[in-house]
Amino acid sequence: MMQTAENTLTGHTQKGGAAAVMQSAAAKNERAGFVCHGDASEVADDLGVSATETDFPAGRTVITESVGGQVSPNNVVGKFDQGGSAAATGVPGGGCGGGVTIGEALEAAVLTAGKKPVERSDAAAIQAAEVRATSRTTIVPGGIAAAAQSAATFNARTTKDEEKTTLADVLSNAKAKLPADRPATRKDAEGVAGAEMRNDPFLTTHPTGVAASVAAAARLNQQALNNNNNNIDDIVQ
Repeated sequence: MMQTAENTLTGHTQKGGAAAVMQSAAAKNERAGFVCHGDASEVADDLGVSATETDFPAGRTVITESVGGQVSPNNVVGKFDQGGSAAATGVPGGGCGGGVTIGEALEAAVLTAGKKPVERSDAAAIQAAEVRATSRTTIVPGGIAAAAQSAATFNARTTKDEEKTTLADVLSNAKAKLPADRPATRKDAEGVAGAEMRNDPFLTTHPTGVAASVAAAARLNQQALNNNNNNIDDIVQ
């Protein structure tokens, strides 16, 4: 995102500038397995990054680069003769090599609420989970979100509970049915919970349903990340 902002403003990525430093840091984090290629810090993802240009007397031009609206002194760089540095902050979206994935969280919902008939709120939560797991903007044709939507429509027209499609019917082997998957984060949990609540007549989430399962996975991943950071701090000290 910072590279795009710099290129839009100056037509190139500045050597030693914020984008170059951030790209180097991201590459090291990805090689170490701390982040996936498409991850972004929550601050940057929510509030974005920016690069603005200000002209001063004597032909001096200053470029101000910020992440989430926050500018540090080192982020103010001269356009041609001064370098700068920047670092993205925030919790990474879970390592590529570890953590409970969204697909695994959906499979866990089978154990906690598998007999629950699929409702519109469940279908919305499953769709939100699939979109976040796959980084797609649309549902996967023939995937679990499409199956959940069909199940919710069918169940709404069916009077006998024993004939209704359940979460177990839709989410069994969910991880294998996803074309892509990644560890669950707090932001994923919030997105899935929001989708489930918005489509529930009482604006609530099921205590052991899809949103609850993704939230539990995100908590486990955050705890693991915190423990890993503490171990790193111990080594440094």
